[in-house]
Amino acid sequence: MTSLARDERQEHDTADLSPSVAARHACRTGMAATTAGVANGYVQGNLAILPEKLAAAFHRFCQLNPKPCPIIGMSDVGDPRIPALGTDLDIRTDLPRYRVWRDGEVMEEPTDIMAHWRDDLVAFVIGCSYSFEEALLADGLPIRHIERKLRVPMYRTNIACTPAGPFAGPMVVSMRPFKPADAIRAVQVTSRFPAVHGAPVHLGHPHSIGIADINKPDYGDAVPIAADEIPVFWACGVTPQSVIQAAKLPFAITHSPGLMLVTDLMNKELAVL
Repeated sequence: MTSLARDERQEHDTADLSPSVAARHACRTGMAATTAGVANGYVQGNLAILPEKLAAAFHRFCQLNPKPCPIIGMSDVGDPRIPALGTDLDIRTDLPRYRVWRDGEVMEEPTDIMAHWRDDLVAFVIGCSYSFEEALLADGLPIRHIERKLRVPMYRTNIACTPAGPFAGPMVVSMRPFKPADAIRAVQVTSRFPAVHGAPVHLGHPHSIGIADINKPDYGDAVPIAADEIPVFWACGVTPQSVIQAAKLPFAITHSPGLMLVTDLMNKELAVL
């Protein structure tokens, strides 16, 4: 088969895939960009991978902190598959970029974790606010970081999570600016999606939740806030990363903030109203 024929065959094969499967296949072949706006209509997830001996405590932590850590999928021990989220899904290759943590520090940010996978690992997939953005856009509400092709800005706060075992620390929030009337509508829209963080945890006054400089996010990219807009903050699934850092866990793997797992679940399946 000629090189041109192979390229045409690959292009045809990709065209036959669903948007979610195509997104995961793109990650396997090197796509390492933000997934905001990718595979619209499909649920995206944050990732936390931990040794089995810590999995029960982390599961409890998520149960105690459902706003920042709503679990939408979990693997069996040592199994990189989560069939409920995608029949062909491989948690080791299907995100754009990962973070490998040792003793609370990020040591690597690879595009796959094949070399780091172990038989004692358990993968947790946590709901992501990218999922409710489809509903916001459908309601005519603008999403600044999507318009600018940036990662959503995320901040560590002074809002303490309820601890469980070694897991304790501050909640991380994501921010989207809106005009006040649109902010009220955003509360109403996102309240329908508790499995992906639900309603905001704070509106306006970032300093009151421990954010010293709104223009310097701890994760993601800064976005402009107009004079007639207020920042609106949602609990964020990057919270486990601040907790892993605080606990100085010997080993863990997460996603790189803003670069998520695209699942085969549909956003509309998560709406409660």
